[in-house]
Amino acid sequence: MRKIIHFSILISFIQLFSLQGQIPYSAPPTRLLNEPIDISGDFRDFSNTYYLADSLAEFDPATGQGKIKFVRNEYVTRQAFNNMLGALRPVEANEFPAVEYEASPRMPFSLEFVSPKTIRIRIKSRFEVKSDLESLMLLNGKAAKDNSWKYSKIPNGHKYTSDFGSVIITQYPWHVEFYDAAGKLLTRSNHAADNNSTFTPVLPFSYVRRSSDYSTSMDAVFTLSPDEKIFGCGESFTEFNKRGQKVVLCTDDANGTQNETMYKPIPFFMSSRGYGMFMHTSTPITCDFGKYFSGVSSLMIGDEELDLFVFLGKPKDILDEYTDLTGKANMPPLWSFGFWMSRITYFSEEEGRAVADKLRVNKIPCDVIHFDTGWFEVDWRCDYQFSTSRFSNAEKMIADLKKQGFHTCLWQLPYFVPNNTLFPEIIEKRLYVKDNKGNLPYEDAVLDFSNPDAVKWYQEKIAGLLKLGVGAIKVDFGEAAPYTGIYASGRTGFYEHNLYPLRYNKAVADITHEINGEDIMWARSAWSGSQRYPVHWGGDPANTNTAMAATLRAGLSIGLSGFTFWAHDIGGFVLKTPEDIYRRWTPFGMLTSHTRSHGAPPTEPWEYGEDFMNAFRLAADMRYTLMPYIYAQAKHSSENGLPMVRALFVEYPDDPGSWLVDNQYLFGSDILVAPMFENGTSRNVYLPPGQWIDYQTGKEYTAGWHTIQTGEIPLVMLIKAGTVIPVIKLAQSTMEMDWSKLELKVFGAKSVEAEGKICLPENNKLQILSLKKQDGKFVLKNDPFAGKVKFKISVFPE
Repeated sequence: MRKIIHFSILISFIQLFSLQGQIPYSAPPTRLLNEPIDISGDFRDFSNTYYLADSLAEFDPATGQGKIKFVRNEYVTRQAFNNMLGALRPVEANEFPAVEYEASPRMPFSLEFVSPKTIRIRIKSRFEVKSDLESLMLLNGKAAKDNSWKYSKIPNGHKYTSDFGSVIITQYPWHVEFYDAAGKLLTRSNHAADNNSTFTPVLPFSYVRRSSDYSTSMDAVFTLSPDEKIFGCGESFTEFNKRGQKVVLCTDDANGTQNETMYKPIPFFMSSRGYGMFMHTSTPITCDFGKYFSGVSSLMIGDEELDLFVFLGKPKDILDEYTDLTGKANMPPLWSFGFWMSRITYFSEEEGRAVADKLRVNKIPCDVIHFDTGWFEVDWRCDYQFSTSRFSNAEKMIADLKKQGFHTCLWQLPYFVPNNTLFPEIIEKRLYVKDNKGNLPYEDAVLDFSNPDAVKWYQEKIAGLLKLGVGAIKVDFGEAAPYTGIYASGRTGFYEHNLYPLRYNKAVADITHEINGEDIMWARSAWSGSQRYPVHWGGDPANTNTAMAATLRAGLSIGLSGFTFWAHDIGGFVLKTPEDIYRRWTPFGMLTSHTRSHGAPPTEPWEYGEDFMNAFRLAADMRYTLMPYIYAQAKHSSENGLPMVRALFVEYPDDPGSWLVDNQYLFGSDILVAPMFENGTSRNVYLPPGQWIDYQTGKEYTAGWHTIQTGEIPLVMLIKAGTVIPVIKLAQSTMEMDWSKLELKVFGAKSVEAEGKICLPENNKLQILSLKKQDGKFVLKNDPFAGKVKFKISVFPE
């Protein structure tokens, strides 16, 4: 009864504020606490001043340094036939004394090259006291330099060329243009002169100066082409293709998975046209991808400096380049790829041990027992201490669970209520984010992760848990850093709010690696660079079909934003999951990089009856036998910046149909998964080029659309002919797996050759397995393990 009361209070609280949070961004100025900041209104404010990029005032081709002339404009009204428009008009300076300020300032501009596929554009809108500081978003603090690009002078401008494309800067009208290696224009900046052919008032590439405080923000405007598609921007739950949408990039407790705000907004996107862009800033960003005017993308960046990285190539190239810059995911430990059993919440040692025992008795393979908000003396009140009344010996419990093949995960958060015993210490040591007066912005104390002393204090608390034997820390929340707060970094929340999840993720990941020697946590919030610190999960979905579908769209989008590893709450979080949804969501969860059942009780499969438990076990068994495939794909993906939950077009960029699919995915490179989002026994499935074999039935299909029946496990799962899938004997924990004996399943009896990947946990070295048909049987072309692993080779279907 206590659990139900606790959870019902939580749900009532969430629902109350979720309803208030549905006020649209364009609503009257009733702002709610930590509502995402949409800065687009500042770019249509008649009281502000606008500076339009006009011409290249000066430029040194050897250094890539120069200046752009910006022409001052303001909005005026224009009425025609009872229709009023706001239009831009050039104006003179309004400052006094006039001789001190330019009406049309010449602002610093630079063109840099990071690699043969990556270009960096930097434009400042005002003088900066501190510039070119190290960035936590970049892997090494700063970007690399590349000298391979060749310069040539062209009429009205400058051209730089690499083996993968070219960049052109024109004198007047000022443009920066990006081309692929074949000379196709990918995109270019938008100039006021480009918009003379439309009556629609379009704000071109520019910056705004606000009349309220004289702050400035950039608007990087680039062309969009017919049929161009945009993907990425983080864990977005809206339509997969962002073309035609306005996307606000501010971390937010989204309170679900079917709305437009995000736990993990990422200032990066890629285009189907062959380029990607990373907006290197931590300020709020609003991207209008052709929503207001279909021919341009407007990247409205809160920062006073534009720092834009542009990547050339196909999706794999773009992701590789972006993650070279911001960091690739570290490889998590083998056990983390097992099943995580959780609910909100196990309150005691007795409950945790009972669940572990039942998992083993019922032969549900599992590697992690997670204790959520109830392991403290007071539910939700995080003091990093096990309840002494409900846990007689936490350290022994953790050790005993380890002997059974389970690691332990613990929930926590970085907010401290006044009744928390740690609250006075945090205040005394001034480890909190401050308001303008030096007090608390909220009633809670929010740890300031930009303060090294706060990080040290916090990591000492986490280290104490890890030293007890805890395997992973759940890094919950992190989206509510005060926008108006003053941080130890010297900056306000306008710059620190989005950076807070990255600092938070890093603090836990670093101490976990230091104590346990492993790279694993379970985090909800993120910003660019957080992908270095796996794993992240998809927040709090409703227990509905539409939430399940939105969860997959979010997984595909975060995967196209540099995140290799991602998970979601199987069955949804909010209420007890309807059995049919839990049954269909389970195999989808089992074919994700990491797998957890979590949410309102019950989540344990035996609580739904024997028939359901048998179905759950079947899906879990499949995952555990696929562990060699999963682990090898994880290694390959982490080394190349690729997502485990992968949009079809990442592997098939030249197939137009693959760019249109958002309700199926590739699990790694070789398994195509089509979940069942509604009750039924079949669904429509799109297959990229090649021959495909149903993993469950052995039926073969050609490329294109098919209506395919599900198998015993309620989903559609196919393997491309000529693929080797390594499998292992079923074990109840990854600790019990015998990697010295593996089966290599060759899909496609008609294939002459087959290939797959394998990586043994003992050395973490990725190997390619190549097989050929010899005397009617498949044999290894080479054995990378020199006989240390015994391979059994089978063909499916026979």
